[in-house]
Amino acid sequence: MHPLPLSFKKILSVSDFTRLLRNSLEPLFPDLWIEGEVSNLRMPGSGHAYFTLKDQSSQLRAVLFRSSLQRVRFLLREGMHLLIRGHLSVYEPRGEYQVVVEQVEPRGIGALQLAWDQLKERLSGEGLFDEHRKRPLPQFPSTVGIVTSLSGAAVRDIVSILRRRCPTIQVVIAPVPVQGEGAANRIASAVRTLGDSGLVEVVIVGRGGGSWEDLWSFNEENVVRAIAASKVPIISAVGHETDVTLADFAADYRAPTPSAAAEAVVPVLDDIVDRMHQCSDRLFRAMRMYCLLREHRLQSAQEVFSTVRRRMQMQAQRLDDITSVLFNRLRSRLQRIRLEVWNLRHELASVGPIIPIRQFDVLLPQLVKRLEGHMRSSIDRRLQLVYRRMTALDTLSPLAILNRGYSILHGGPDNRVVKSATEVKAGDLLRARLAFGELWCQVKSILPHSQP
Repeated sequence: MHPLPLSFKKILSVSDFTRLLRNSLEPLFPDLWIEGEVSNLRMPGSGHAYFTLKDQSSQLRAVLFRSSLQRVRFLLREGMHLLIRGHLSVYEPRGEYQVVVEQVEPRGIGALQLAWDQLKERLSGEGLFDEHRKRPLPQFPSTVGIVTSLSGAAVRDIVSILRRRCPTIQVVIAPVPVQGEGAANRIASAVRTLGDSGLVEVVIVGRGGGSWEDLWSFNEENVVRAIAASKVPIISAVGHETDVTLADFAADYRAPTPSAAAEAVVPVLDDIVDRMHQCSDRLFRAMRMYCLLREHRLQSAQEVFSTVRRRMQMQAQRLDDITSVLFNRLRSRLQRIRLEVWNLRHELASVGPIIPIRQFDVLLPQLVKRLEGHMRSSIDRRLQLVYRRMTALDTLSPLAILNRGYSILHGGPDNRVVKSATEVKAGDLLRARLAFGELWCQVKSILPHSQP
């Protein structure tokens, strides 16, 4: 057989052949499901993902363009076992065939679960879920914020319970969609707005129950970060008790249901009023007991003062009596002396010359002056004796003892005076009476008794 002349041969360029091959192959494989392991993963700045899908004996190039990659909720990793859906394509510049991936699912675990695990691990590593970041809820908030949908039953349950438990509570609702496209961005924005507004003291973020996909908005990274960065405490109330979202880990308090969140955020007003009445009664009883104790102490002090005053009065009266008796005795003695002097004068006048009598008249005032001085000294000695007795009496007074820095301890239910360390125990409250004022003291420990 002779070869055909060159003019009769159909010669194709490489590009023509590649294009012909692409037009022939691509229509044959418009929808493919392929399973394999990821290798040679590359993710350049363009946002596309390039990798090789392989098994034990073969490999296949694959490309995941940015528009499709944005819909993948988990991160692609080297060695990950995937189930991909796409179509066959021939890349003409290199003359290679490849799979253009449109949908990706991890093999053996759901895509959402894998994305949830990956995001939880990453955010937990950043410390967003640490317990030390959790803030306590306000005990008596006046205004509560709610981030949820107005069309759901959750908002009605929350508001109804809040109003029933505390009719004076103020509620600020930030209506948002809780599922679907763009819901996560709206939820995160509402959480930030309420936290920065200064209008609310605590925020409830949640919705009613639903499927894993319905609750996914509360697993989005921007929602979790907004909750963790909120300036006010956040209560997460998503779904039912068995539903767990990443928002639960970031929130300051996780409520199993929206209704439980409403019950946790505000106390029952009637209970608060009852507690206030109880506290008022206890305060009244305590003040009454305190006043009775103070009255008893005042009466005791008055009795002590009365006793001391009576003793002082008795001593003053005794001093007056002694002074009166002393003056009477001295006056009588002086009168007797004067009488004796006059008698002697008359006797001398009858037997002696006049001149000695006149000398005696000069001597008599001197004698009287000496006698008065002797009487004054005697009275001073008596007064000093009285003063010494009054000083001794003042020294024996319990008030004088307190003035020297001592104190009197009272303790026990009968407010008795404590005389020994064995009469009290550690933790007892004692009342120390000082010269000026009183102190309440608590026994820390009791030292062993030592002999002086």
